[in-house]
Amino acid sequence: MSESLISSDIDFEVDGKQTGYLRLPHSVHRSAYGQILIPAVMVRNGNGPTALLIAGNHGDEYEAQIALSKLCREVDQGDIRGRLIILTMANLPAAQAGTRTSPIDDGNLNRTFPGDPLGTPTQMIAHYIEEVLLPMCDYFFDFHSGGSSLYYPPTLLRGMGNSDHEREELIKLQDAFDAPYAWVFTSGGGRETKARTAMGGAGRKGVITLMAELGGGGAVSKEILALTERGIRRMLHSIGMLPGYEADAMNGTRELTITDSVVAYDNGLFEPFCDVEDVVKKGDPAGQIHFPEEPWREPKVLDFQHGGMVLCKRVPGRVERGDCLFQVGSDL
Repeated sequence: MSESLISSDIDFEVDGKQTGYLRLPHSVHRSAYGQILIPAVMVRNGNGPTALLIAGNHGDEYEAQIALSKLCREVDQGDIRGRLIILTMANLPAAQAGTRTSPIDDGNLNRTFPGDPLGTPTQMIAHYIEEVLLPMCDYFFDFHSGGSSLYYPPTLLRGMGNSDHEREELIKLQDAFDAPYAWVFTSGGGRETKARTAMGGAGRKGVITLMAELGGGGAVSKEILALTERGIRRMLHSIGMLPGYEADAMNGTRELTITDSVVAYDNGLFEPFCDVEDVVKKGDPAGQIHFPEEPWREPKVLDFQHGGMVLCKRVPGRVERGDCLFQVGSDL
């Protein structure tokens, strides 16, 4: 029995469609017996796999919050085989604020696993997901975007798998989601006991897990939202959970692994010389940092250390030392 203080309105062992909240006790000055109410939906219909889908792990990542909200409304018990659990705003305080981290405890949920049942709200959420929800699951899908600071084209993220069966399942799911790109972790992203991400938590519980980076920049893309909705339903169909869904033809996915990250070493304004999906070579200039406070000072040019395709790009123009400006992927 979990020692979590979070309670649930949902009985996960009963067939049917249930909506309600995960209730996290949170006593504050204005509300002595207050609760953080994390919305949850479960649809269960007989025997079959269990899949947990979450959005709002980071609160400023929006496509999947919308896509999963639509799924909650549109899917009924008769559509499902097995058990589908959905959290549209996993770190609710961050999602309500539209920020990457929680305004309550500054917690980054995706760097907080395995969490703490008696810790801060973000730690309690991480613990509940890892110790209460994930042990029920066969599959776990964690949907992200670049948030306010980065932009990715639609990209699936997966590990290599720790067995032939797991590798086959991951590739099947990758094909089903059918994003233009897949970022494949050639190391990490598996079952590392010390990983602090939701993917790491799923790995510790032996759950087959995928992530996705779906746009970003603090906005919602019509095209990426449509791709996300399609990909979610195709994945659920591929594992037998949406037997009545008719999947259309695949477009194909290009598999990449990250080989370079361009990082700022100065504070200033960044002028990029390229964009996402551009092909770059080692030594190509990535961009330059300007110093308007000292306009007589020459800008600092930053180069790519490896060639490949630009997979993500920083959005805000103002940068600080240590900010990631680009990631570059090479074909796997």
